[in-house]
Formats: sequence, C-alpha cells, structure tokens
Amino acid sequence: MENFIFSLHATLPVFLVILLGWFLQRVGILTAPFCKAGNQYVFQCALPVSLFRSISTMDLYSDFNPLFCLFCFGVTTVMFLGVWGLSALLLRDKTMVGAFSQAAARSSAAILGIAFAVNIYGNAGMVPMMIVAAVPFFNIYAVLILSFSPQVDEDGRPLPPSGEGSAVKRACLNVLKNPIILGILIGIPFALLRVQLPGILTTTLDTVGSTATPVALLVVGASFSGGEALKKWRPAVAATFIKLFLLPALFLPLAAALGFRNSEMVAILIMVGSPTTVSCYVMAKSMRGDGVLTANVIVLATLLSSVSITLWLFLLRSFALI
Repeated sequence: MENFIFSLHATLPVFLVILLGWFLQRVGILTAPFCKAGNQYVFQCALPVSLFRSISTMDLYSDFNPLFCLFCFGVTTVMFLGVWGLSALLLRDKTMVGAFSQAAARSSAAILGIAFAVNIYGNAGMVPMMIVAAVPFFNIYAVLILSFSPQVDEDGRPLPPSGEGSAVKRACLNVLKNPIILGILIGIPFALLRVQLPGILTTTLDTVGSTATPVALLVVGASFSGGEALKKWRPAVAATFIKLFLLPALFLPLAAALGFRNSEMVAILIMVGSPTTVSCYVMAKSMRGDGVLTANVIVLATLLSSVSITLWLFLLRSFALI
C-alpha cells in the first residue's frame, strides 16, 4: 500500500495538470496559437535547459559502473529499435509508426527517476548514472525514428514522402541541431569537469528549466481531442502495454541474471517501466509526428503507471532484488 500511495503521489499530479490543460482549452483560455508557441518554447528552450541542469550537476565519478552503463545503453538500443521494427511491421497506418515507437519506448527517466529512488533509498543511487547512459540515446533514437517515419501536417494529414537521401540528411541534421540533445551534450562536460556556475545564472537556469514540465503538460491537455482520441485508442493501449508491462517483463529478469540489485534495479525499472515522458509529445509535434496518438499514450500511461510501478516494485521486493 505504501508503494501504491507513493506512485499515486508521483503520477496523479501529472495527470491532473494535463486535465487542467484540457479544461482551460475547453473554456477558451488556452488557444491553438498558445499551444503551438508553448510547444516550441518547451522544445527549444525550457526542456534543453532543464536537462542541461540535471546532467551538469551530477556526480559522474562516485558510482561509475561500466557494466551498468553498458547495460543501460544496450537495453535502450534494443528497446527503441525493437519497438520501431515491430510497429513498422504491424501498424496499418504508417503515419503512426514514429509516434507509436517513441511513445512505447521512451520513459520519463529524468523527471520521475530521482524522485522514486530517493523515496525508496533516501538518495538517488544509480539513477543519475542511468540518466547519463540512457537518456541522451532516448532522444537520439527518438529523433532518428521520427525523421525516418512518415510525417503528418498540423491537421494530421500525411505529408508526401521524401527520398531516401533526403531522409538520411534530415535525420542527421535533426540529431545535430535538436535542442534537447544539445542540452544533454553540453551538460556532460560540465559534470565531468565539475564546473560550478555563478549563483545568479544557476537560479535563472533553474527557473527556466522548472517551467518545462508544467507548460508541456498543459499543452498536452489543451491539445487533447476527444474525437480523434477515440479513433486511436487501440494503438494507444498497445503502446501503453508495451511501455508499462512488456518491456519491464523482458529486461528486469535479464538485469537480475546479470547481478544487478537494489538501487541499480530501481534505476533499470525506471528506465524501462516508467510512464511515457511528456517530451515525447513536444518532439512529435515539433518533428511532424502524430501528436494525438502521443498525447493519448502519455495520458493513459501516466494513469496506469501507479498500478504498474507498484506491481513491479512488489515483485522486485518479493524476490529480494531491492
């Protein structure tokens, strides 16, 4: 019961802010131009700043574990490429492939990860190391998948496909100029060199970064369309099942077999089983992916994650893995 209550405290506020965004849109406060501008603000400014601050303030030396980092990188690669291949093969509507793939594989590791670890162990444990080893590749793989997948316009209509050479060029450019990836990459040398920023600059960056999640959640809620959501509930349920249940069922036993325990297992659970991050919606909309499907998965995964995470924590404790 304690784990369930904590999961509710971690996930229910996220859902309630999404619900507030939907309500404010219904009463005319949050308009379509606001959503478009808010999405660009989060993608190009607030989220990169938030991730830069998260990465740059980590202590990358105290708990460095090469096997753990290699495992996180390998699992991230298999997750994204596996889900992408499966969705490309099974989804009839190919315009959903990009959004489905990143929403089914991309966790809210950087947002919820440290909170979960601190609640269980009193400190962040191996979560920061997991974030460094996995989160940059979350974003790189998401950019590549969205770049090579069919794209849609603002109204969800398919756009004409580009040639293979154009897709490769677009993918490379998207990775190199993606603000989220740049924020992470810039943060790594700051962490390695243990650079301390001036207090005024730190406060400013923290203030800007702290706006990323609430603004993004409001935009997700304001962009939620009931009619379109009903049309896409089947793929949304499938992506949520993969995110919360299938991926943990595949990779947690493997982690246990390799000898990972305690905070390492909690970090791995967060990496493979936490709900879909809100930045999926931000990136999908910015890169002409299916924003409606992405928003549906975020809402559904956030709602069900309090149950799924509690279930996985119970099983891990039952087998004396945490």
